[in-house]
Amino acid sequence: MQMQAATTTTAARRLAPSQRQASRCRPSRVSAVVAAGRSRRRSARSSLRASASLDQEVKERASPAAGNSGQATRRDVRNIAIVAHVDHGKTTLVDSMLRQAKVFRDNQVVQERIMDSNDLERERGITILSKNTSITYKGTKINIIDTPGHSDFGGEVERVLNMVEGVLLVVDSVEGPMPQTRFVLKKALEFGHAVVVVVNKIDRPTARPEFVVNSTFELFIELNATDEQCDFQTVYASGIKGKAGLSPENLGEDLGPLFEAILRCIPEPRIEKDGALQLLVSNTEYDEHKGRIAIGRLHAGELQRGMEVKVCTPDDACRISKISELFVYQNFSRVPVDNVSAGDICAVCGINDIMIGETIADKVSGTPLPTIKIEEPTVRMSFSINTSPFVGKEGKYVTSRNLRDRLYRELERNLAMKVEDGETADTFLVSGRGTLHLTILIENMRREGFEFMIGPPKVINKTVDGKLQEPYEIAAVEVPEEYMGSVVELLGKRRGQMVDMQPSGPEGTTLLKYKIPTRGLIGLRNAVLTASRGTAILNTIFDSYGPWAGDLSSRDQGSLVAFEDGSTTSYALLNAQERGILFVSPGQDVYKGQIVGIHQRPGDLAINVCKKKAATNVRSNKETTVVLDEALSYSLDDCIEFIQEDELVEVTPASIRMCKNPKVSKKNR
Repeated sequence: MQMQAATTTTAARRLAPSQRQASRCRPSRVSAVVAAGRSRRRSARSSLRASASLDQEVKERASPAAGNSGQATRRDVRNIAIVAHVDHGKTTLVDSMLRQAKVFRDNQVVQERIMDSNDLERERGITILSKNTSITYKGTKINIIDTPGHSDFGGEVERVLNMVEGVLLVVDSVEGPMPQTRFVLKKALEFGHAVVVVVNKIDRPTARPEFVVNSTFELFIELNATDEQCDFQTVYASGIKGKAGLSPENLGEDLGPLFEAILRCIPEPRIEKDGALQLLVSNTEYDEHKGRIAIGRLHAGELQRGMEVKVCTPDDACRISKISELFVYQNFSRVPVDNVSAGDICAVCGINDIMIGETIADKVSGTPLPTIKIEEPTVRMSFSINTSPFVGKEGKYVTSRNLRDRLYRELERNLAMKVEDGETADTFLVSGRGTLHLTILIENMRREGFEFMIGPPKVINKTVDGKLQEPYEIAAVEVPEEYMGSVVELLGKRRGQMVDMQPSGPEGTTLLKYKIPTRGLIGLRNAVLTASRGTAILNTIFDSYGPWAGDLSSRDQGSLVAFEDGSTTSYALLNAQERGILFVSPGQDVYKGQIVGIHQRPGDLAINVCKKKAATNVRSNKETTVVLDEALSYSLDDCIEFIQEDELVEVTPASIRMCKNPKVSKKNR
């Protein structure tokens, strides 16, 4: 009997997506098999329902004086966040939604991925910062928040989820749910949000919508979703073509079915219209004319321009401030207004010391809302002032005071980051979600004119019950079968444990899933690309803390180190390139201790790359032609992954160099 019941539950989980007509927002008859599966899941989810989500806490604590009598819904507003794994097409889909909502003029020139307004976002092709916009469809205002897809910027996703009532979960029609899909969905379900699943890129030749929907449904089950959340609406779309439909074979001429699904399935915001004013600040921006701008959803009451408010912190410390300007999001811009009603997302000016997580409340009877909780960082790097002989030649801000002020200013907006003072007065320890999270900060700082040095990334360990534990991540690698052996061997050397292996979308491609220590991921991306001839795709997401996996080596080769200060010459580089791969070309200035190449063997080697050919009085018929290999160009991310414990990366607005750390004993020299 137990086996029969288990079989019934499994069948329910697999059949329900194909019979998705039984939807909470699209009522129809529920099959007996699905109903049986639901009843089996209720007991497993009792603990989840018992724990109050942040959104529920907001409702309970908002406007205690008003009670339940003032509760209402706003039918003319919907608040949604678009979440997905990186490269699954969120921003492109938002582009099409804005165009079809007539946000732009017919003759207006609009660039692709218009929501990615940051220079780094456009260069790297990823979303780094969450952004607000809105459209109007059939008289209903839809506030849309575009969120990052990379796991290192999960803090951006966690912050904005308390501003919305539902999410559009975008899933690639070939890849299906990926590591970051799991993370963002888990957070949305914990908030109790309604979910509309958008199977994007349905026009791809290798699309497999049935597999993707089934995999997504199983993910809902694994994350202990409620019955209502499991009955999600599925919309099939091609974001780049601007088409959507309720079946993969029958797409409409536009995104109308998607807009209809939003109105039908995303709940109207519940508000305390007559309650005391409460707005939780979920995001901040800075304008050189208006100062700091606080962004959040108004949970209760009415906000007016020029009114005095109480700014409350989580520890119940309050101060009085005045609102100078008030904005709402309309189409692709902020529009000034005189007042904002509860349920809408707005931007507030005039409170220059406002911080994310604080509450703008009624001056007399306002109380703070629960603050925003962010998961702890897992990787730490040291930032210090530049001590190389080239200090001050390329940068504008070089002192420890400049560095300290900039790092602590980053904390005002980046809640997932932490900054601590280091062992010396000119060293700071910066912690983040991953190396990409920190390298984006470094890249922004060097573009602002800062000059500093950074140490190698180190994982943040914990001691639990007297035992050392380290962070583990789930690594998903898509690799052609011909290179699978090399990639499996590489992951095994880094203490990775295979948890799943299955064929992927394209023919001859396999998806490998590993649980691997975060230490093992440092430098792994380049190694995987090398082993697969650039064909593999690596994605990672934090999983949990686990037992210390033991020692592991991430680099088998040493460094070639400059022997003296000077300018490199072709004559010296010709001999030096026999020792390994060089980073420098003729005519570059180098200094003693600078890393100028990769040694072909373990251990470091000091070489003279500035040696000049001796002048003689013997005439030669023809000058010898020097043929040099092309110098290897490393990006900032590559340098951070390359350096070892006794090495540093020198970052300036014009250059990125690596050098040996003079404070650390030379182990391999």
